[in-house]
This record gives sequence, C-alpha cells and structure tokens, in this order.
Amino acid sequence: MTSTTEDHRDVVLDIHGMTCASCVARVEKRLLLVPGADASVNLATESAKVRVPAGIPDIALVEAVKSAGYDASVRRPAAAAPHRDHADHDHAGHDHAGHDHAGHAGGDDDHADHSGHVHDIEDVAGETPLRTRLIVAAVLSVPILAISMIMPLQFPGWQWVTLALSVPVVLWAGWPFHRATLRNARHGAMTMDTLITLGTLAALLWSTWVTVSGGMHVYFEVAAVVTTFLLLGRFIEQRSKRKAGAALRSLIDLGAKQVTLADADGRDGDTVPVERLHPGDRFVVRPGETVATDGVVEQGEADVDASMLTGESVPVAVAPGSSITGGTIAVDGRLVVRATAVGAETRLARIAQLVEDAQTGKSQIQRLADRISGVFVPVVIGLAILTFVGWLLAGQSVEQGFIAAVAVLIIACPCALGLATPVAILVGTGRGAQRGILITGPAAIETAGRIDTVVLDKTGTVTSGRMSVQDVVLGRGADRDEVLRIAGALEAGSEHPVARAIVAFAGGIDTPSVTGFKSFAGHGVAGTVDGREAFAGNLAFALGRKARVDDDLQAVARDAASTVVLVGWASAAGMSATARAAILVGDTVRDDSRAAIAELRALGLDVVLLTGDGEAVAREVAASVGIDTVIAGATPESKLAEVHRLQQSGRRVAMVGDGVNDAAALATADLGIAMGGGADAAMHASDLTLVRESLTAAADAVRLSRRVLGVIRGNLFWAFGYNVAAIPLAALGLLTPMIAGAAMAFSSVFVVLNSLRLRSFR
Repeated sequence: MTSTTEDHRDVVLDIHGMTCASCVARVEKRLLLVPGADASVNLATESAKVRVPAGIPDIALVEAVKSAGYDASVRRPAAAAPHRDHADHDHAGHDHAGHDHAGHAGGDDDHADHSGHVHDIEDVAGETPLRTRLIVAAVLSVPILAISMIMPLQFPGWQWVTLALSVPVVLWAGWPFHRATLRNARHGAMTMDTLITLGTLAALLWSTWVTVSGGMHVYFEVAAVVTTFLLLGRFIEQRSKRKAGAALRSLIDLGAKQVTLADADGRDGDTVPVERLHPGDRFVVRPGETVATDGVVEQGEADVDASMLTGESVPVAVAPGSSITGGTIAVDGRLVVRATAVGAETRLARIAQLVEDAQTGKSQIQRLADRISGVFVPVVIGLAILTFVGWLLAGQSVEQGFIAAVAVLIIACPCALGLATPVAILVGTGRGAQRGILITGPAAIETAGRIDTVVLDKTGTVTSGRMSVQDVVLGRGADRDEVLRIAGALEAGSEHPVARAIVAFAGGIDTPSVTGFKSFAGHGVAGTVDGREAFAGNLAFALGRKARVDDDLQAVARDAASTVVLVGWASAAGMSATARAAILVGDTVRDDSRAAIAELRALGLDVVLLTGDGEAVAREVAASVGIDTVIAGATPESKLAEVHRLQQSGRRVAMVGDGVNDAAALATADLGIAMGGGADAAMHASDLTLVRESLTAAADAVRLSRRVLGVIRGNLFWAFGYNVAAIPLAALGLLTPMIAGAAMAFSSVFVVLNSLRLRSFR
C-alpha cells in the first residue's frame, strides 16, 4: 500500500515470520539501511510502515526484509481490496512454503491478514494448520506426562515409549519454532524461537542420551509438554489477535457488493458489482439496503442508520440535496442517489485507511520495548550458560544445572513484551473507530492521555454550525434587496458557515458575479460587484478598510448577542465604501454541549472557548454551556498565538475545531481534534477526527486514550515484571521447565486478553 508526496512515499509491507519484539527490532534495523528510509515495524499487525524517497522501488524494501530472514509483500489499500485472497501475498521470487503466515514461526494457524480475512495456511502452502499440530501434541503429551510422573504406570522400557511419543511432538508439532530458528540463524539472528528450540531440543537430546545409555532420569515430559503449552499459547494469541482486528474488518465489510443503477426517470435498472460505479452514476437504495458509495440524494426521503460509522444510534433523515455516505443503511424509504466518490476516495475508505495507518504506527514506549528486546535473547542465552556453570561450581549435578538452564531459556521468551503495546493500540483504535473516533496513530493516544487543557472553537464545535440569518438591520437609505443581492454575491465564494447562511437567506434574489474576490480568514470577504468595491465582514474588517460605519450600525455590531456581518460598498469607483446594513446570523448550541463540557471538567481538564465571534456572542454561548474562560474576536493567527501561550505556560493543550481558520491551531496544539463535519483542512491538521458531530465524542476520545494507556502500562508492567522476577527463580531451580513453558505461554495470552478488554469501552 503506497501513498505519495512530491519527493517521498509511504509503503506498508506485510511481514511474514515475526514472532517477538527481537524480530521487530531486526526487521526495522534492516529497513533503516535502505537509503533515506524511515521505518516502523509492528508485531501485532505483522506489518511495517516505511517512508522512502520516491525513487526507491518496492523490491528494495522487500529484499531488505528478506535479508533479515523474513518474507514480505507490499500491502494493497484495505478498502480497495476488501475481499482478496492469499494469492495477493504472492510475489515473484518468494517461496511461501518457507515461512509461517500466521503463527509466524510457531503458528501456521489461520492467518488474519490486514484486511481481516482469515485464511488457513494449509490452503495456500500445503502446511499443517496450527490447530492440528496442537491437537497432536496434546494427545501425545498426555501419556508422556502420565507415564513420567506417575510411578505405578512406569513399566519396563517406559523411557523408550516416551521417547517415541516425544519425537513427533518436539520435531513435528514444534517444527514452526525450529524452522524460524534455522531461518534466523542463517542470517545471524537469535529470537524467541531460538530460546524455544534450544530449550526443547536440549531436553529431548539429553533424555535420548540418558535412555540410550541406560539411565533412568529422563525429561521427555519437559520437551513435549513445553512444546504443547507454547503451541496452545500461540493458538490462543492468534485467535485473540484476530478479535483485536475485528473493528477494521467490520469497517471494510460495511461496503455494498452489488448496486442497482437508476435510469433517467429514477426507475430500477441493471444490478452491477459496486466496483463498476463511477462518479456521476445514479443508483437506487431500497429500504434495508446498504448505500453503495458516497453521493447526493436526488429523489426520495429516508432515515439512514450511520451507527457503524459514527457510533450514533439515532437514524439521520435525508432528502433531495442531502449528502449520504457509502456503508450506511437506509432504514426506510427509497432513494435515488448520484455518486460523488467511489473506491478509495469514499469516506468509508478514508476512515478505514486512517484506522489502518494508526494500527501500523508505533508509540515511543513501544520503541523502547523493542530496543530492549533486540538485545534480550543473546543476554538470556548467556544467563542460561551462567546458570548451568553456576550450578556445577556450587557442587550440584550436571542434571540439576541442565534443568535450571533449560528453565531460564524457556521462561525468558520476550513475546509478551513485543505484544504489550501494539495489541492495545490495535484494539483501542478499532474500538474508537466503532464509536466515531478516528485516531491517527499511537502518538495521538499517548498525547491524549496526558492533556490538561481543552481549547474549543465555537462555531461547528460547541454550536451546531448550522447558521441562519436572524435579522437584517438596514442603515439609512439602504435597500434590503440590494443589500442581500450584494451580500449573497460576495459570500457565495466563501465556505464559512456564516457565509452559507447568508447565501441561503438571499437565495430568492438574483446575485451578480464577483470579480477580484478575496477572503480574509476570520475577518470577511471583499470583491468588485457591478463595478463597485464591496465587502462583507465584521466591524474590525470594515473599519480596517476605511469604510464609513454609522453609529447605529456600530452599536448593533458591538452589542448584538449573535454574529454580525456588515455589508457595504462604494457608490462609485475610487470612493470609500459605506456600510449599508448589518446582517445578524445566529447559531444554535449543540444539545449535548453542556453535558460534554461537564464531562471534560470531570476528567480534570480546563476548558477554554476560543472564537472569532464578538465578545457578547462568545460570552452568551460560554455561559449557556458552563465555560468560564472565553477569548473572543480571535483570528487564525491569534488562535495559534493563544495555543502557543498556553503551551509556554506549561499546559498540554488539545484544540477542538472544524474550520479552515482552525487548521493552524489544530496542527500546533499538542493534540488536534477535528469535528468530522468540518473542513478537510481541519481534519488533515488534526490527530483525532470525531466522525459523529458531537462534542461528547471529544470527551470519549480522552477517556478512551487514557484507558488504552492504562492497559499498555499494565501490559508492560506484567511483561517486564514477569521476566525480571521469573529469570532468577528459574536460575535458582525454583521453576521447572514445564511450569516455565506454561507461564511463558500464559504471559502472551494475558497481554492479548488484557488488551481485548478495550472492546467493551462505551
């Protein structure tokens, strides 16, 4: 999957064969050797996100991964290929029989690829599924354990029987671990699989030698049961990771597969695959059907369920002229829709891409864990050797030293450390998407969990943004129709909600064309109408243009508890303009804004209202929703300056906005949160996008981020604490290899299951 800028492009690779954080560190190191590359490798999503100069070919990245001992393929956009099969992984020169897709060296289980579709490895590479290996290992390990541990069951020659049963468990069922060890060894690498191979083969070979030499103390049960425990842990881990990716799969699967085209009269036409739709095509949506793609309603009315996109359970009414999003469902009514975007350009596809990008990213805390794990395996092998030597120096038997060393090898596998952060982020970002919160990446989660101040834009954030003209106050000698005619012509060139309200209000009047149009963000617009210099903007804008504004209109502009747009023009070319009227435009406070502000305060956050509107309007809105700190009359530049001022005073600032004039402040804030119904520039500048147009989603985003960080900290505490505490116990002989194997497998499962608790976030 690639996206391109002028001189760099982003490529996402699916990596096959990684099992632990040391694998991640190795792949990342090799990718960083590609000239100009910046890489982030993620174990939970089994992928790498690489930014490279535009001239670097994909094959260079694939070869870099191969040089680390793993296989890779370039990912196609999830939304563009929601129903691909494993053939898409194949690429020239790569032998899929040589690696594990899903258990990844220890798990050739069903592979949950990034698009969320599960494929059994046996279907593509002729390999045995993980579940089969696990079942065989378990069936054979039960008699091995029983005979070895229960003395009445030990008959003459029982060691030879347990040897015969153990060999297929360790060598065949555990082959994915050993194959990964061999593959990494060829490249001079040691990973978690190296520890597993050394531990289980050492127990098997030691016991075989004792049996052949006629000894009694064998440890076939260690080799077999440890292998079974590890396979069970990997099996549960893979199943759980598939659940973790369920949110992205559900987003991708929202899209319709078939669509009924509409003829010129809006009647049902041919039914075709949705891939054949083009912008401008008209299609039919019947009651209960999924809307095929983004469009504008041309005929019909219906209630539309958008809950999977926005998390909002209440259906939204649409009628001719309404925009509608692909993937939503028509609850009732029949619609004829004109497609405006298809494929990767649809809102659903962009949302899926945002979620996928977030899940392939890496947090700072995860990078630290990966660096530690990169040197962890060789250190553990050294500790195992020291353990063995230490027991011998202490006068203990070779057998006791051997068992302690094997326990150290097995207990220390760092797989939980590699999964601690990415699985939590995978589940958290997916759950956020289901609740209408799009997170750009792990860094946004870390930042959102630490903010202490929230700065809110007013229009479209605290208020609905659906402005309407409340009154037109005329100056002396002004004509109402003429005022609306010129105001409508000027504001037609602006996308601001106030401008749209004025254009809608003047809709019944023929408006002339405008030349020399200029927009001054946060102030107003100007241009030449019918040969006269004209303007529409706030009082400061009018006075700044040297326009004459009589006292009555100035009083209206200063005192009105709504947004005031002064409209004026010059009587003739070369003359100064005169303000002819004041148009009062009002906005309604969102129904949930007061509750949202209360929730933000309950989270311990200071709330600031920062708006370009006048003081009176800003104070009235702030009072109605419970905000004490108000900064009014703010331009885009002063919004940016206010965010800087708060940051310099030691605050960690989140900015919530929806307009072009908020983009600079959103990009500068520690955390930018864009309202989904706002301008594209705001969404591109933000770290979080709220799909549902509700301020409570901002509070939800902060709570979710804090929950995710809490889970990550819990996971890392367990993973680090487990290894720090368990290695000395194993070295001292207080943990048998079997207990060590069970504990190691459980540690990974614990981290994944703990992360899955985020799926219940409300």
